[in-house]
Amino acid sequence: MYNQNIDSLTDYPFDRLRKLLQGLEPPNNLEVLSLSLGEPQHKPPNFVTEIISNSSSDWAKYPPVIGSHDLLEAISEWLNKRYALSSQFIDVDSNIVAVNGTKEALFMLGDLSISRHIERPRPAVLMPNPFYQVYLGSAIIRGAEPIYVASLEENGFMPKFEALEKPTLDRTCLAYLCTPSNPEGSIASIKYLQKLVELARKYNFILAVDECYAEIYDKTPPPGILQVCQEMGDGLDNILSFHSLSKRSNVPGLRSGFVAGDSSLIEKLKTLRNYGGAAIPLPLLNASAALWRDESHVEQNRELYRKKFDLADKILGKNFSYCRPGGGFYLWLNVGNGEEAASRLWSEAAVKVMPGAYLSKPDNNNLNPGEKYIRVALVQEPAFVSQSLSRIVNTL
Repeated sequence: MYNQNIDSLTDYPFDRLRKLLQGLEPPNNLEVLSLSLGEPQHKPPNFVTEIISNSSSDWAKYPPVIGSHDLLEAISEWLNKRYALSSQFIDVDSNIVAVNGTKEALFMLGDLSISRHIERPRPAVLMPNPFYQVYLGSAIIRGAEPIYVASLEENGFMPKFEALEKPTLDRTCLAYLCTPSNPEGSIASIKYLQKLVELARKYNFILAVDECYAEIYDKTPPPGILQVCQEMGDGLDNILSFHSLSKRSNVPGLRSGFVAGDSSLIEKLKTLRNYGGAAIPLPLLNASAALWRDESHVEQNRELYRKKFDLADKILGKNFSYCRPGGGFYLWLNVGNGEEAASRLWSEAAVKVMPGAYLSKPDNNNLNPGEKYIRVALVQEPAFVSQSLSRIVNTL
């Protein structure tokens, strides 16, 4: 009566966290401080609401599913500037599609890439471990086998996809990578990305690079998969890049992002979205275009995060194997046992964090690379972050 693969999706991280803390009460004398959800709380630019208000007549129109031409032009301009792309490398009409938040598009990749021919070996979908749960959902719901590739400290918290056995790579149809990574904040190097592009083309699978945290970085802008492809000189075959305004511009409620890359894959993605994708409303398309064209608010945003990482440097020191992340807005702290630490922080300090084990899966040896960790989201104001980190240090 229904797709029974849905029954395998039973461990969404926030559901697990609610169950873990159920029955535990935080101290009455302490304000609850939540660091579990990566929801940016910095103020977005004032012009966002102004543009939406001035576009009120557009609510009466159906928006284009692929995005307005003005938005696609703004995205193209931003890509060319951000990654030093030649003006001919990205074609507005064939290499970009706007999406209603990248979560939708990352999930929809399963329909784009996973073949359901029964006579063939079960398709494999590669993903870092820990991972964004949408990657797993995209694979499971379509009957593919998720292959968890550990992102370990000794590997710079980046997965070694190239170390997988050939039979696994032969049946791989899709690989996800997040850089800067969620939750570790590691940045994939140009050399690493080049090898991954070569691997995707050798075994003919889609490489989906989730770059939603690319504009939140400490010192050096993270390299992008599109600039790597340009430098390699072989076009964009097999490659898709995902970007969002949620983290960059502090507008997670806007639900606006884009996918850029291989024109043949973008064409197929447009077809899928025509049938089952939600379009971004026209007033929000107008606001999105303005956000991609403005860099001042993005630099202000980065500076706020730098201040919070300065606080982390000062308060955490060398505790919990803390290392200042290169990008993103998470701390990935080794506390010995993430579940126990999360329970203690809630019941003793009124601080809510995410156990690392809820963002990862056990490997073939039943070892979970996230088990020792907690993820801490530094999305609130600096004073909030300072108080939260102090409580963590004083409790654990």
